[in-house]
Amino acid sequence: MADEGFDFGRYRLRETTTPTPSDIEIASAATPLGIKTVAETMLGLSEDDYELYGRYKAKLSEKLSMSLGARAGAGGRGPTCDATAGHGYYVVTAGITPTPLGEGKSTTTIGLVQALQAHTNARAVACIRQPSMGPTFGIKGGAAGGGYSQVIPMEEMNLHLTGDIHAIGVATNLVAAAIDARVFHEETQSDEALWKRLIPKKKDGSSAFSAIMFKRLKRLGIDKTNPDDLTEEERSKFVRLDIDRERITWRRVVDMNDRFLREITVGESPTEKGKTRKTGFDITVASEIMAVLAMTTSLADMEHRLGAMVVGPDRQGGPVTCDDLGVTGAVMALMKDAIKPTLMQTLEATPVLVHAGPFANIASGNSSIIADQIGLSMVGKGGFVVTEAGFGADIGLEKFVNLKCRKSGLKPNCAVIVATVRALKCHGGGPPVTAGKPLDHSYTNENVDMVRDGMCNLVRHIENTKAFGIPVVVAINAFPTDTPAEHEVIRELSIAAGAEDAVLCTHHAKGGAGAVELANAVKAACEKNEDCKDFKFGYDTNLDIASKIEAVAKNIYKASGIELSEKAQEKIALYTKQGFGDLPICMAKTQYSFSHDQNLKGAPSGFTLPIGDVRLSAGAGFLVPLVGAFPTIPGLPTRPAYYEIAVDAESGNVLGLS
Repeated sequence: MADEGFDFGRYRLRETTTPTPSDIEIASAATPLGIKTVAETMLGLSEDDYELYGRYKAKLSEKLSMSLGARAGAGGRGPTCDATAGHGYYVVTAGITPTPLGEGKSTTTIGLVQALQAHTNARAVACIRQPSMGPTFGIKGGAAGGGYSQVIPMEEMNLHLTGDIHAIGVATNLVAAAIDARVFHEETQSDEALWKRLIPKKKDGSSAFSAIMFKRLKRLGIDKTNPDDLTEEERSKFVRLDIDRERITWRRVVDMNDRFLREITVGESPTEKGKTRKTGFDITVASEIMAVLAMTTSLADMEHRLGAMVVGPDRQGGPVTCDDLGVTGAVMALMKDAIKPTLMQTLEATPVLVHAGPFANIASGNSSIIADQIGLSMVGKGGFVVTEAGFGADIGLEKFVNLKCRKSGLKPNCAVIVATVRALKCHGGGPPVTAGKPLDHSYTNENVDMVRDGMCNLVRHIENTKAFGIPVVVAINAFPTDTPAEHEVIRELSIAAGAEDAVLCTHHAKGGAGAVELANAVKAACEKNEDCKDFKFGYDTNLDIASKIEAVAKNIYKASGIELSEKAQEKIALYTKQGFGDLPICMAKTQYSFSHDQNLKGAPSGFTLPIGDVRLSAGAGFLVPLVGAFPTIPGLPTRPAYYEIAVDAESGNVLGLS
């Protein structure tokens, strides 16, 4: 990071406009620093540490946390990420159960780091996920923050960025194409024909295995290196993956909310000789390759994880992997740049690492381990990394603890839970909140009793988070229609529930200046919990699969139990037999309720949680139970956000993003 005497306050906002302009208007009016300045002057990086992507974005080496640590150990400027030497404070931002409008979690993350760095002169880095274009053009809008607490350039953040999601989409669909092609060729060719095509003769009559093929040979227990030495039986085993095409689990992806791709039939062309099968699409950010990117720690680790991804069983029930398909190296070639986090900046020039983009309701819901490690290496001891966990704390933060922290070994010093009067009224008996429709008057007029009734939701999130041994600071994200009496009941009941503090925040309207009190509360909580001695996971991975699902259902959602469909039971039996029973779990369920029913607001309990299916993400390292018939690709609403998005023909500026 920059020298100790560096004046971060020189970049703070000097003035804001009331009423607050639109996000895109604020972003367009801002003058970002060149990202080279952010990298070198503010972070102390050298040109070897980053690659420029235009003027305002840069890719950082995935090895940066190690190289900065080495520099610190050698007496250089770079701080260290070695826990024994003391890295920065690690803060996770989560939220209460949201309305479809979102409660400002990303905005709070950005406002907090702006307050920490530009207003209290603490070293700070935000780690957030790359926005998916599905929500950007759908209901929710982008994920660059909002108002005077956002990442800039906002349009670059929300549209394409440095192409990571595109790379993931192409890589996923390459695997899908490889699966169907392999099934087709095996079903239409003899062993001898397959062998000749997979191991072609060179002009001199010799033949050789490609490097990736040795991984399949090893899995088969064949230690021969010369193709001519294989027996006829060994050749047959090698060329026939024997994929059970009716049980292929790998799905194609698209980074858009396209509900009509949820279930499709492939192979309808006459050239495919009747080899049709039913399958479907996921949104790209719910793909296993996205999950691998979020969970990986190095290029070597990513190659291992990609190769271990299971695409489905063979006809004997054994797992078929990407290594078996021979596609791992090609996927790595597509992903070699995506492993590098993207460096951007806030409106107040605070560094932001943007990396990975999994949704919390259908995926792991957190930015990457690599980004967090790099951020901690940058800020050094006494600095702050604020990383975001998607949606409510019942899904995003639960996965942050049980998946991300379990893999990374990092422990959070503090959690920030974002709450709004609007969401609390929704949980306290208010009418449904629908995107695109005006809010009912009960949301824009004082109603302390409704807020008090809705506090059961926030209280449960506080209690759940504290059960992981993480202290909680509540960030009350203020809206203009809120009243002091409504804010006071939130503060009173939050502290009674065990929160360290509950702080009113106006960062949307005032930037970092509106989150200084939050920054001070977070500092105090982190200093009290410097050793993270009470941190613990939510379950032991040695439990059987059903028991792990039940642990989350009972302890986090407060269900009375779970109900496994016949399909889910079959999958659990298969994955246990295949040796994946000790993996942690990544629940896929609605973000709008603690339960499986999005209409059950507040803090429901005593319900039975239905599990409709279980998917395997062997490369990412977890199992995905689908609660009910939960869709893994969203749909567009009647009036999507794209109605407002356009390009100014004269300036070339994007208009209407939110």
